[in-house]
Amino acid sequence: MPSFVEKHGLWDAQTRERAQAIVARAEAAELEVVRISFADQHGVLRGKTLMIDSLKTALENGVNMTSTLLLKDTAHTTVYPVWQEDIGFGHGVLTGASDIIMLPDPATFRVLPWSPKNGWLLADLYHTDGAPVPVCSRSLLRRAIAKLNETGRQIVTGLEVEFHVLRITGPMLSAGDAGQPGALPQTELLSQGYQYLTEQRYDEVEDVFDVIRRNCVALDLPIRSLEVEFGPSQFEVTFDPRSGMEHADNMMLFRSMVKQVCRRHGWHATFMCRPKFSDALASGWHLHQSLVDLETGENLFVPEEGAQISQLGEQWIAGILDHAAASCLFSTPTVNGYKRYRPFTLAPDRIQWGRDNKGAMIRALAGPGDKASRIENRIGEPAANPYLYFASQILSGMDGIARELTAPEPVERPYDSDAELLPKSMIDAVNALRASGFYRDVMGDAFVDYYAHIKTAEWERYVATISEWEEREYFNLY
Repeated sequence: MPSFVEKHGLWDAQTRERAQAIVARAEAAELEVVRISFADQHGVLRGKTLMIDSLKTALENGVNMTSTLLLKDTAHTTVYPVWQEDIGFGHGVLTGASDIIMLPDPATFRVLPWSPKNGWLLADLYHTDGAPVPVCSRSLLRRAIAKLNETGRQIVTGLEVEFHVLRITGPMLSAGDAGQPGALPQTELLSQGYQYLTEQRYDEVEDVFDVIRRNCVALDLPIRSLEVEFGPSQFEVTFDPRSGMEHADNMMLFRSMVKQVCRRHGWHATFMCRPKFSDALASGWHLHQSLVDLETGENLFVPEEGAQISQLGEQWIAGILDHAAASCLFSTPTVNGYKRYRPFTLAPDRIQWGRDNKGAMIRALAGPGDKASRIENRIGEPAANPYLYFASQILSGMDGIARELTAPEPVERPYDSDAELLPKSMIDAVNALRASGFYRDVMGDAFVDYYAHIKTAEWERYVATISEWEEREYFNLY
């Protein structure tokens, strides 16, 4: 009987060879289990851990997974009426808590250095009839990259990722601390901050950086630098440039690794944009981008003499700016993330670009003869789903090229310009995405409505909650 892969023609010869090599590698390493995970709509890894004897079968036939995992908000609450016949995707699709298939991608295999008897694989999602699950975010990025590749171009990306690490003083694991979501761990700072890039602050947290660095190296993650950020207990790691899909996968693995290894050492790592502790500063995720010719490898953003960036690069910028408001839900998908868009904070607050200007949304780092010419989009928060963030950049940039758009003049005073402001809240971004004819064309009505529905449910829970600010403002006054 043909396997799931054979029946539906899902792998080429190279992928089959990789799968065989993985099985042999797992045997040689005497692995005991393998974790098979997929990135859900929020960029959170979910999956199952299998005994290593099941690896070959999992590679050939996939692993059953509950479809409701695609229908949850960030509190892990299912926000679709799954017991109805049609919840918006067609009769019987993603209903009844039915199964979908996680099919591991052999190219993503790792042995986890902090748990060396564990193998790890990222998976793509399929329906049981072999059709791709249309709301699988990794598959959505793959389709966007394929469209770009059809034009003879490839995206190259670089990552700058900021986050916080704190010491756990109370894990909050009594029965009364359970909840959806549960009680937060009690924490304290590892450093007081406010000495941006000083060696003294680095030395105070070097033990954290050492753990992160060693695990990155063991996982073949191409980290470039480890930096002390400005805020208390705030860190930054940057990555060398890689292709779009490779770095999206790297970001998923990096975030998961950092949280897991820090927890094992009694630290709490968070990629939440702006944690609520005294004097916390917001964290961003800056995404560097350039296009290269698929045949020659030539960087297509290198400008001519006297130009700020190539014409193709300017069109790419113009496309990203044109769709920036609707793209915000992909780059900044949490309620908390919009509290970063404030002036004079090295974060953007409006839709514009500049020449090496860290207050602008897009920063152009290009020059004649500079093979590293690129743009840096500073809009993202580190909690973003990398597949959706990357896809939004590719699809928007391609639209700018297709329509031969011209970017506005670069700004010199980014916080004083008359450029359109970025969305002020997540619901503003939800509404911008819902109204975007562009994203409905390139991603489909079903995906836009699906993602907006999940994020609306998250927003409605937020606005229904009585905040500490409301208590302090009104409880005693009235």
